[in-house]
Amino acid sequence: MSNIHSDAPARRLRSILAGASSLALQTTGQRAELIGRHSLDATGRLRIDLPADSELAADLTRRREVAAIIQVTDLAPTPVRDRVRGHGTLSGWLAPTTLRITDGGAGDLTALLDLAAAEISIDGVTTPVDPDEFAAAEPDPLAADEAELLGHLNHHHPRTIEQLFRLIDPRHRYGVRRVVPIRLDRHGLVLRLERVRGHVDVRLAFDSALRHPDELGTRMAALLRHRPH
Repeated sequence: MSNIHSDAPARRLRSILAGASSLALQTTGQRAELIGRHSLDATGRLRIDLPADSELAADLTRRREVAAIIQVTDLAPTPVRDRVRGHGTLSGWLAPTTLRITDGGAGDLTALLDLAAAEISIDGVTTPVDPDEFAAAEPDPLAADEAELLGHLNHHHPRTIEQLFRLIDPRHRYGVRRVVPIRLDRHGLVLRLERVRGHVDVRLAFDSALRHPDELGTRMAALLRHRPH
């Protein structure tokens, strides 16, 4: 996938984690795919909720701290070929903080990652991310809601997509068979223009970077007021 972005690597990695629904966690002798079990706390530390009855939780409780590698993949949330937009890897020390048990006996063991190193890979280029810069970075304000917003646009607003398509330079529109929105961030919207062979990704930029999700409606309306080509 051709990526169109301008954020610093630390912010991009924070945004990937904010938008991802799953990640892979690996420790010595243990590996798990965790769905809907990660978040970032107020200080930028990665928090993971492990099922209390899992082998990972038992191992972490026994050892109190384990070396961990966490991998997350950035996927376009709409159904297109070549969906991978990037990869992030974080490594450090995972330590338990809180054990919560429900009345039924199930529960979660919450652990925090003391980040030692991180990197982000986009378009085959891997860039290191400083742990302090990662902790200080703010995710894109639309990252957590991007999948829902793009899914709604793609499934319920074909006329709007057609209007957006007509804002693109005609030389990019020739031979296009399908138009799909594949990225939405504070800088604008990216459309995938699919042809019989290959595709091209084109960004329709907002006039200025969005600062809060509440601004999205106004920015999209302003974008649609642009004169079509």
